Formats: sequence, C-alpha cells, structure tokens
Amino acid sequence: MLTKAYIPYGGYYSSPFCRWQGKMANENAIVLGASTANRWFTSRDLDPTVIDYLYYGITVAQPRMFYSHNWAAAMLVDGKKDLPGLMVNQACTTSTTCIHLSAVNIEIGAYETAFALMSDRCSNGPHTVWPQPMGPGGEVESENWMMDNFNKDPWGGLKMIQTAEKVAADVGITREECDAVTLKRYEQYQDALTNDRGFQKRYMFPVEVRVSRKKSVMVEEDEGVTPTTAEGLARLKPLESGGVLTFGSQTYPADGNCGFIVTTREKARELSADPKTEIQVISYGFARAKRGYMAAAPVPAAEMALKNAGLKIEEMKAIKTHNPFAVNDINMAKKMGFDVMWMNNYGSSLIYGHPQGPTAGRLIAELLEELVLVGGGYGLWAGCAAGDTGAALVLKVG
Repeated sequence: MLTKAYIPYGGYYSSPFCRWQGKMANENAIVLGASTANRWFTSRDLDPTVIDYLYYGITVAQPRMFYSHNWAAAMLVDGKKDLPGLMVNQACTTSTTCIHLSAVNIEIGAYETAFALMSDRCSNGPHTVWPQPMGPGGEVESENWMMDNFNKDPWGGLKMIQTAEKVAADVGITREECDAVTLKRYEQYQDALTNDRGFQKRYMFPVEVRVSRKKSVMVEEDEGVTPTTAEGLARLKPLESGGVLTFGSQTYPADGNCGFIVTTREKARELSADPKTEIQVISYGFARAKRGYMAAAPVPAAEMALKNAGLKIEEMKAIKTHNPFAVNDINMAKKMGFDVMWMNNYGSSLIYGHPQGPTAGRLIAELLEELVLVGGGYGLWAGCAAGDTGAALVLKVG
C-alpha cells in the first residue's frame, strides 16, 4: 500500500482517440505526445520544469524510438531543463505501470514530482526485417508489428481473440451475454457525449495534427466509434468458428496520448485545479494468467491490488477496465461478484478504441472524474496485456 503519492486534481488529460489510419495516422507518436503535453501544461498555466523525472510509455515503434524517453522529455520542457526519462513498454497496461513507477519513487523520496506520458500510433505500424544468415539463401525474417502480434503470441501460440474465447468456454460465457455487454458499453459511452460532451471535456485535451506543410487542425473528439444496436450486433458472425465474439464485441487499434502528474501531497495541492479534491494512488496489482488465457489476467491483478490496499470489491465506488473483448468484463464480474452492467460508466476501450500505451491512462482519467461526480471514494482500474498478463490500480478521491 502506498501512502505518499498523489495526483493533482486536473493534473491529467487524455487526447481523443482516433481510428486506425485516421487523423493521427501520419504523426510521429513521440513528437505528438510530447508537444501535446507541452501545450497542456501551457493551457493549465503550469511550468513543465516542475517535473523531476519522466516515465514515457510507448509500445509501437516510431522513428528514433531509441531516444524516445529523453527526446520526449526535452520536447516536453522545451529544453528549459535537463530532464531525464525512462521508456516503459508493458503493452496494454503501460499507463498503469508508468503511474505506479512514479508513485513508488515518490513514496521512497527519490524525487518530488514525476510525469507519466504515454503515446502510441497503431496506424502505419512498422514493417521490420531481421537478418537470418543461416536461413535459406540468407533471406531475411520479416515482422509486421501490428498484425503479426495481434495474431500470434510467440509463447502462447494463439491470436489474442482466441485467448478470450478460451476464457469464455471455461466460464460458460454466451454470445448473447457478449452482445448485451457491448450494447451497454456503447450506451455508457453515449452518456459521456451528453450536454455537449460534458463528461469528456472534464479530462480530454485536443491534439494538433498536420494536414499539410502549411496547415494544421485540432482534433477535439474521438474518431472511429461505430454506431451500435442490438439488431446490428445480432447480425454479425463470430470471428472464430464456434466462438462468441464478433467484430462488434472486440476493440480496434487506435492512436492517442495522455499524461499524469504524480507528486507529493503538498505539491499536489499546489498544482491542483481544486485543492479541496485530493487524489491518492493507493495500490498496484499484477498477474500472469495461465498460458493462452490473457482475458482472465485482470482478475488476479485486481485481487492483488485490493489485497494490498486492504479493501474489498464492495468498497469500490467505480470500476473501469481495459476490455479488448466483452468476455473480459463478463469474466471479471462473474468471478469477483458484481454487476457487469454497473462498471465502465462513460466509456471504455471496447467502444472508443485501443492505442495500446495510453489506453489505461484515459480509462484512469475517466475513473477519477467519475469518482469526483459520485462524491469521492475508492476506484479500481484493471486490464489485461499481451502475453497473458494483467495489472490493476486502486485510487482514492477525497
């Protein structure tokens, strides 16, 4: 359990998420992430040089990724401070781990203020070749970063969707349950759009993208959300023979970025948009499910985070998850004993897409804002990640 790490209220943001090959497709995610963070600090009238250390989360290679963390750090502070950084890649739980690493170092007094910056671009993913001198004719070994890794875990040997189908078969999850949860998640996302996107505007920050050498546009809203109805979902065919999941009940690749200030209690009050609202990082959990069961990993991770916090699931005022498949939420709700329709208010990655590194960060920002709206309390974020792993985070809004 952590006792000294805090997030200033309003000390976080997420960009909109854009569909694969959409408006952010041609931006270097490192540059776009750092420049967006710099603009956000300016918009909040905050000096980015308050940061002592940067955790930079990225999972899909971009040009000059070798320097990504220190390059992003320099761009973030506009060269006004010699700010060091560390690159973190934990696939879909990258944001959670960046926030936790920040919190742990605040806890031990390594520094006063950290910034967790996460950005990814699934669009125009790298196509790489590796030397294979012992192969026939010395032909190279090729790798498509996105599709090859979606479609096969080199250890588990399965597509990601196949791990969810295995969990569904074990738990007895039906096609009808998956469609019902997907429709509910779409309806919950619509709640975030009411009152001129009132909920999203509590945390969302626009990104500036170039459309030509002389012209840039601001992207202020999500791009790629598919209108969803019960009838439309029912017409879709399962993606795997005999399976329960369709294109409707799984997420899709996206592009985006997000950022979080993590600091001491005193500094958080100084940097907060509302010093009366206190956000504390409470505990972290991690897990690795059995081979080929990625969709099951959030449950043991969440159980660890709750145990480390000395709390029970019944004490959570809100729960958010990274749900690449509807199966994830149904499995978690059944095994942990709560209503699957209650979680993931205002949106989830199942509906607005999955840019990998920043996905969990956006969900955590939404979790914090939901906790503020219900008057405070404990909240739980949990999600799976490539390689049958999972992570979880408990936070408190007071």
